[in-house]
Amino acid sequence: MTDKAVITGLILAGGAGRRAGGQDKGLIQWQGRTLVATVAQRLQEQVQELLISCNRNFEEYARIAPTTSGDLRQDYQGPMAGLESAVAHIHTPFVLIAPCDTPYIPLDLCQRLYEPLAENPELQITYAHDGERGQYLCALIRIGCLQTLPAYLDEGNRTVRHWFQAQGAQKVDFSDQRQAFENLNNLA
Repeated sequence: MTDKAVITGLILAGGAGRRAGGQDKGLIQWQGRTLVATVAQRLQEQVQELLISCNRNFEEYARIAPTTSGDLRQDYQGPMAGLESAVAHIHTPFVLIAPCDTPYIPLDLCQRLYEPLAENPELQITYAHDGERGQYLCALIRIGCLQTLPAYLDEGNRTVRHWFQAQGAQKVDFSDQRQAFENLNNLA
């Protein structure tokens, strides 16, 4: 069983929204509420506290999570920059990351990602794999490995998958919940 007291949840909502016509994706209405509120509700029972990484509309996001953070880098540098900005606000040994536009996020995401980390103290990151591809923005990360993130970004790197590989990340099978990883770009 996961001890949620050791896990902070981080919703990544800092994108430019290019595929959504420039809209702030987290604040798009979906089934009567915002996408980010839907994701927050699904994560809250899995974690000790919840943070949102965003780059605009801070007051709106603060209504959903008490702590928000904005990128330390200019020009929407991607989800890794959002993770970097949140580090100062994380006071637990682990951070569970999830994108703001995945409203069906698994209710057992944290539990299933935590099990391999609990079994292997050397393992730094686990991420969901839907049976076809890695869902790199649905991951559980030991805080200690985040110290390598600023240097990775300073070198001009932005790819989540490559940083995960450098940390020895392990995939966790979620093929039984493939639909849980549908994001706004795929929803009808």
